[in-house]
Amino acid sequence: MKDKEIQRLIEKETKRQKGVINLIPSENYASKDVLTALGSIFDNKYAEGYPHKRYYGGNTVTDELEILCQKRARKAFRLSEKLWHVNVQPHSGSPANLAVYLGLVPMGGKIMGMTLTAGGHLTHGQKVSMTGKAWQQVPFGVDPKTEVLDYKALKALAKKEKPALIVAGFTAYPRMIDFKKFREIADSCGAFFMVDMSHFAGLVAGGVYNSPFRYADVVTTTTHKTLRGPRSAIIFSRKDKKIGDKDISVLIDKAIFPGLQGGPHLGQIAAVAVALKEASTPAFKKYAKQVVKNSQALAKELSRLGWRIVSGGTESNLLLVDTWMGGKGIPGKEAEAKLEKAGIIVNKNTIPGETRSPFDPSGIRLGPPAETTRGKKEKDMIKIARKINRVLRK
Repeated sequence: MKDKEIQRLIEKETKRQKGVINLIPSENYASKDVLTALGSIFDNKYAEGYPHKRYYGGNTVTDELEILCQKRARKAFRLSEKLWHVNVQPHSGSPANLAVYLGLVPMGGKIMGMTLTAGGHLTHGQKVSMTGKAWQQVPFGVDPKTEVLDYKALKALAKKEKPALIVAGFTAYPRMIDFKKFREIADSCGAFFMVDMSHFAGLVAGGVYNSPFRYADVVTTTTHKTLRGPRSAIIFSRKDKKIGDKDISVLIDKAIFPGLQGGPHLGQIAAVAVALKEASTPAFKKYAKQVVKNSQALAKELSRLGWRIVSGGTESNLLLVDTWMGGKGIPGKEAEAKLEKAGIIVNKNTIPGETRSPFDPSGIRLGPPAETTRGKKEKDMIKIARKINRVLRK
């Protein structure tokens, strides 16, 4: 590379990544093939519009690329082309979620989504997000005693508030979601049912987490977490769902372009296609199973060492550790800093019943997707848990 300053930073970040234990559950290590596609010559092309309906010439090959990516997305999640439309153009997860609301929910309408402290995402209708400014959030949390979803309470809330759309999904909820019950809740109040599977998409592809596709109207996901792809996103929408005489897939496509974005990032789409092919292999299914095993081993050992694990365990790619309210008295910000100094990267995180600021909350969030990519197994998680314990108790 001629730009020595950037080359130096790339080498510096490479060294940093190689020298730490990465337990941030929303991060992973993409393959060389994914990174090669991401930086490919496709980045030179402008392709506003959709396959065979572009606003620029010279898109014969890009049409082929986008259609291939759509096909691979359906294959990875075992979907019928007859039933599911796929949009692979969202630049990231936030605009993907925003596009769904823009397409399906009237401005000022109600979106029922999980609170941040319970494990929801900013784009599930939080006030600081555009999704909470353009629409009203109907917030739901978890049972304060069990710290898991109370579906009976959710149904009562939905019937009372009558949201236009209900979002199931999380950024910091460690348990399996019962999508059938969410479907029943959505049907009880006439709402669309959307699943944001960004965190557990790779686990769904690997067959170790409940699939939302049997029950959801729309499914969104990022592609860089458990899917091990580039930073991008996908929207899946059912072709048999309508608002009036308009297919919801058409409304969502229009919300992405021209509603929110211009030309798609074709290098991203190429890299997503590579990642989806990798996610359809037996090796990836083995990886997904190991992620869950590693999560549970990490949670079990930390619990044995005296740390309170939110909800008592995990069934996904992540777990939450109560470092403050569980009797240890260590703020999440301090815990994160101590661990980073010791070469273990986690993130501070709010927990159910949060009493502190989001900038210095009561817990930390951690998970093994990245370290599982590096080949670590249960015995390694036990060693990591013990190191975490030693560092935090100093």
